[in-house]
Amino acid sequence: MPYTVHQAKTHFSRLLKEAEAGQEVVVMRGKKPVAKIVSIQLGAPKRRIPGGFEGLVVADDSAFDPFTDEELAEYGFGFMLNGELSGKIEGQDSPRSKRAE
Repeated sequence: MPYTVHQAKTHFSRLLKEAEAGQEVVVMRGKKPVAKIVSIQLGAPKRRIPGGFEGLVVADDSAFDPFTDEELAEYGFGFMLNGELSGKIEGQDSPRSKRAE
């Protein structure tokens, strides 16, 4: 159903209700149609399928092993360590001793 711009501004809520009801609302400037208000048809949300990513992500059992002290320091979690690094590699200083310098 066609409406003038003034009518559309004045009765916008009613025009939205008409569009929701499935009617096509046309806004006209003079005798020229300039806009169309239509309802957005939303489908039912897709149901998720459990296990949809099964087999796409592969991780061996070592992915669940706890980090070593060296790995914690390397990834920026050295502040979580209690005391010096255990099993440090010869010739390398621990991150804690570098901070103290």
